[in-house]
Amino acid sequence: MQMVTAIIKPFKLDDVRAQLSEVGVQGMTVSEVKGFGRQKGHTELYRGAEYVVDFLPKIKLEVAIDDAQLDVVVEAIQKAAHTGKVGDGKIFIQQLSDVIRIRTGETGVEAI
Repeated sequence: MQMVTAIIKPFKLDDVRAQLSEVGVQGMTVSEVKGFGRQKGHTELYRGAEYVVDFLPKIKLEVAIDDAQLDVVVEAIQKAAHTGKVGDGKIFIQQLSDVIRIRTGETGVEAI
């Protein structure tokens, strides 16, 4: 099993969710986060004063999947989140040793 974590632009969330639903992903966790990478933030003007926004709003999407789904899920996220501009985001893949569904006690792939 794998945990796929994607950091994407907020306006791409609906596209990514729709694409993941299309490839059979049944559940995901979404968090609003802030961060920066190569994009480095930007300056904004507010009430006549200029200030630097170091951390930009992003969406963190987490999906636990079976190993067989990995390539399809990563491709779906890449396709849906891509704009071609700096700040499109990143995808992190981690091995999951186990998953347990609290309600039923199911473990492994059945718990996903």
